[in-house]
Amino acid sequence: MRRLLLRNLAYSLTFILFVSCRTYKLTNVQPISASTKNVENLYFSSKEDYVYKCQMDIYQNHVSGILIIKKIDATIHRVVLTSDFGNKLIDFEITENNFKLNYVLPDLDKKIVINFLKNDFQELLRQSYHVSESFENETDIIYLSNAGKKAYYLFYNKENQLLKQIVYTKNNKEKIDFTFDAKKHIFADSLNLQHKDFKINIKLFQITETE
Repeated sequence: MRRLLLRNLAYSLTFILFVSCRTYKLTNVQPISASTKNVENLYFSSKEDYVYKCQMDIYQNHVSGILIIKKIDATIHRVVLTSDFGNKLIDFEITENNFKLNYVLPDLDKKIVINFLKNDFQELLRQSYHVSESFENETDIIYLSNAGKKAYYLFYNKENQLLKQIVYTKNNKEKIDFTFDAKKHIFADSLNLQHKDFKINIKLFQITETE
């Protein structure tokens, strides 16, 4: 049953149809003087294991499992996804610019599946952002980081200074919305990754917490 579900998931990704996204624009904000030149996403910066219950919805397919993320050196993270029963589905090492596939279940061994995971996790695990502009609204400080055709809007809660959202855009079109729920700056209790151009959603829920 699980192999059939994974096979359907791979086929769904293969036949995904691209739909245009809306131009992204901040609303109800005021520009402010930049107080910092760089900001960071530290949620995956510890060398302890980050273990999450993972739920993936890709069009009409739902896959659940256990996701483990571990920072193995200054630039490399290892990501392992297993089934709920502990069977390995995919295992890869990733940096901002490189990707090494250690293992993938044959049913998931499709180029579009691998590229989807590579791109999503490269964006999720990006740590450092150069600040181009700064804004604020009633609840957040927002930093804009431009990187060629890409741009990132990082929302930090004014009250606790924790990162709560990253909006990733390309060519001014919103691509992925990362929303975090956290109590400390190095660990997100939950994460919602929502694609804006595909019907793809990944949700992570804490199983074990880093110190």
